[in-house]
Amino acid sequence: MKCLMMKKIKTMRKEGKNENHSLWELPDFSVGTLEALVEAGHDVCLAVTQPDKPKGRGKEMQFTPVKEAAVKHGILVYQPKRVRDPECVEELRKYNADVMVVVAFGQILPKEILEMTPYGCINVHASLLPKYRGAAPIQWAIIEGESVTGVTTMQMDEGLDTGDMILKTEIPIAEDETGESLHDKLAEAGAALCVKTLHAIENKTAVFEKQPESPTAYAKMLTKDLGNIDWAKSAVQIERLVRGLNSWPSAYTHRDGKVMKIWKALAKPQEECAEQTELGSEEHTAQKTGKNAMPGTVVSVAKDSFCIQTGDGVLRILEVQMPGKKRMDTGSFLRGYKVEEGMVFGRE
Repeated sequence: MKCLMMKKIKTMRKEGKNENHSLWELPDFSVGTLEALVEAGHDVCLAVTQPDKPKGRGKEMQFTPVKEAAVKHGILVYQPKRVRDPECVEELRKYNADVMVVVAFGQILPKEILEMTPYGCINVHASLLPKYRGAAPIQWAIIEGESVTGVTTMQMDEGLDTGDMILKTEIPIAEDETGESLHDKLAEAGAALCVKTLHAIENKTAVFEKQPESPTAYAKMLTKDLGNIDWAKSAVQIERLVRGLNSWPSAYTHRDGKVMKIWKALAKPQEECAEQTELGSEEHTAQKTGKNAMPGTVVSVAKDSFCIQTGDGVLRILEVQMPGKKRMDTGSFLRGYKVEEGMVFGRE
């Protein structure tokens, strides 16, 4: 867990008096919020983050991203394994924070922490609540085909992302949006919204709105199994899965016992699977419908891509990765690997 707590400062900002704050977050997404709070003049007294973990072949211990940012700003860092442990609760109490800011932390905070500060815990959640409560709202918004998402700040309660909403900001989802690109957009938007929310709380202008029932399923945590492509689904659904799971955990398929990750693909209607094929010095266009092909079957191969039959439409494969290899565009892949019409990819 990552946490920032801010002591009361002795100076004044133009907007008014700064107060103690704390921030809890996951790597990357919350770093922007930390930076924004510091830049806005808030006195961050503590950052609470997950313990350092070994990384890479050498298994060297590495700081979490938010710890690196906190150290850069001279902010104290606390790294408990479990926030529910009594010693963690007592440690946090020492800092006399006015408010805590929680960003994509992943652990349920006990009532003792939720009620520890005068203004409680303010959460920065990467969806337009009450939609996509849960651990992976960014990716699920893409997978489910949303055209717009956003960030919501809320007053945390003991439920799972069920607290009173304070402010929202909307972000359109582009047609080629990936989980990674949307993460970065929402992280930036969330940082700005957090500063705006704390300003409203300090000035007692914040409006707290009860959440209605969520119209969407819980945005459950991502697993590697989620990326195992079911070719019986539509090309549109599979394309959204590929984009949503880019850059982790990635979508993938199997051929001859090997896993092939698919990083970029484009859904096409059945009749649009027309590819350019070079025969000697002549080029011609061959229309490949694949109407009778089983889902998962390669129905056409071109210089820079190949098409796989799905349950509805075809998926044009544009970027892949084989085990032990780097990501590559499909044109480069086809120069080193043989893909033929009639080959079948599956789930295994």
